[in-house]
Amino acid sequence: MEVEGVPLLIHTSEKWGRIWEFQARPDDVLICTYPRSGTTWTQEIVDMIRHEGDLQKCARAPITQRVPFIELSAPIFTHVSGLEAAEAMPSPRTLKTHLPVQLLPPSFWEQNCKIIYVARNVKDNAVSYFHFHRMNQRMPEPGNWDQFLANFIAGKVTWGSWFDHVRDWWKAKDHHPILYLFYEDMKMDPAHTIQKIAQFLELELPEPVLNQIIQHTNFESMKANPMVNYTPFSHMDQTISPFIRKGIIGDWKEHFTVAQSEQLDVVIARELGGSNLMFRAQL
Repeated sequence: MEVEGVPLLIHTSEKWGRIWEFQARPDDVLICTYPRSGTTWTQEIVDMIRHEGDLQKCARAPITQRVPFIELSAPIFTHVSGLEAAEAMPSPRTLKTHLPVQLLPPSFWEQNCKIIYVARNVKDNAVSYFHFHRMNQRMPEPGNWDQFLANFIAGKVTWGSWFDHVRDWWKAKDHHPILYLFYEDMKMDPAHTIQKIAQFLELELPEPVLNQIIQHTNFESMKANPMVNYTPFSHMDQTISPFIRKGIIGDWKEHFTVAQSEQLDVVIARELGGSNLMFRAQL
């Protein structure tokens, strides 16, 4: 079902009035991404920073409970919805959303909340989202790769157009406290990105804590960590595709034909031209 022209999951659209009226607090930190852009990775990094690298505190509960998903209004991951978990959580809260700018509950703007946005190059993002649809029984049936890619480019997938999402959040950073990060930079230099996040949150990050966070949030650690790898959730069939799958830059080359890559290059030039927004699709 759609909300203002953006396709959303049915339980989200059915409870849209309550989501739109969500009450942000001034000390909330919101992590926002287009799906499959390094969301869980960023959630774990922020939770580690806010708990000074304390591994025990960051293993207190699955990431879905530590960083609630505000537009998740059905109890998919826990006995309560992400929306209810967020509402009940004491401050300071770290929250998650995939919503485009125009659908973000207005209280986040009113309270001037800090927002961390992560964007990933469109080709790898499309591939990762395809495999997520394949393994997640709560997502719409993706069809084959060719069908999914066509729908993805047209914005006919859940949470809408990747192009609108990354471009509109890029514009929003000019008039709101938004730290706009790139997945590829996070992969290339995690230490620098983690320090940037800490500085944005106005938190000190001593070198031993930084090193602890780097080690705890590297790909191998994340993939093996049941607090973040979604293995407890039966609606995700990780025999089809792991939730934490490859995490590399350039995996799109294993899926795209030359014609598909060239077609998407044309769309990228048209949709992002003049925006100053640049992505790296390979190392």
